[in-house]
Amino acid sequence: MKRRTGILGIVLLLVLFASGAFVALRLIMGVGAPAFALGGRVAILPLTGVIGSERQFVQRLRRFRDDGSVEGFVIEIRSPGGAAGPSQAIYQALRKLRDEDDRPVVAWIGDIGASGGYYAALGADSILALPSSITGSIGVIMTLPNAGELLRRWGVEFEVVESGPNKDMGSFYRSLEPEEREILQTLIDDTYQQFVDAVVNARPLDRDSVLALADGRVLSGARAARSGLVDRTGTLEDALAVAGRMAGLGDEPRTVRPTERSSSIVERLVGSRVAGWLEQVGSAAIQPPSATPSLRYEWR
Repeated sequence: MKRRTGILGIVLLLVLFASGAFVALRLIMGVGAPAFALGGRVAILPLTGVIGSERQFVQRLRRFRDDGSVEGFVIEIRSPGGAAGPSQAIYQALRKLRDEDDRPVVAWIGDIGASGGYYAALGADSILALPSSITGSIGVIMTLPNAGELLRRWGVEFEVVESGPNKDMGSFYRSLEPEEREILQTLIDDTYQQFVDAVVNARPLDRDSVLALADGRVLSGARAARSGLVDRTGTLEDALAVAGRMAGLGDEPRTVRPTERSSSIVERLVGSRVAGWLEQVGSAAIQPPSATPSLRYEWR
């Protein structure tokens, strides 16, 4: 009987050890830890670089949303914007979190949070920016390359068989026809109005005030605060303090970030920002000229 009790004790100890190791691993990874692990925490979600896809950001947001120890969110934005669809999708994901959850969401704009980066910030309860931040750039752009004259010089022609006269609209081998430009302008105007609507719905400004600023211009964080596009200027620590107070965690809440991937050799040599820029340049260099033009909420 004693031997049996001893074995059960050993098994129980092993189970407790395994459970403790599992909790510790979750804490080290920074996500999914149970609420009692460290008490309430504020999750810091980075949104950096040119926005090409919303997938990673939304996945991280969902993961932290399901984390019982996370009681607030700070979105750390360092982005000039990017593709219209993903920028809007990030805004909608943050807006949905606000609508369905009582945990605070604070956006903080670092060196740049313009166009699609600013659009994403509109999904937060409150927006802070550094006084010297580059922000604003409310607008949309589509760039269409026209290599028609160059191709003709080299004797290159394209034969097009299409189902309708507008099917090859925006092709790089010819100029736009007037009616095609009108169609694309309608598309631009509609997408632009969606951006303006988001600003009007999120900020304490009427439509006329927003339209006066929504001509693509960029503003400093200080000017944006005076204009009402952001709530106030401040550092990332200030944004954390705002989120902490809103969540009832005080001015210096515990924080958690997503687990970052291992840096590449190039990143170690030149830094992550330069490495990201080189990757963008390389992608643009090998992108075929027939690539579909895209709507961009991006400051250039």
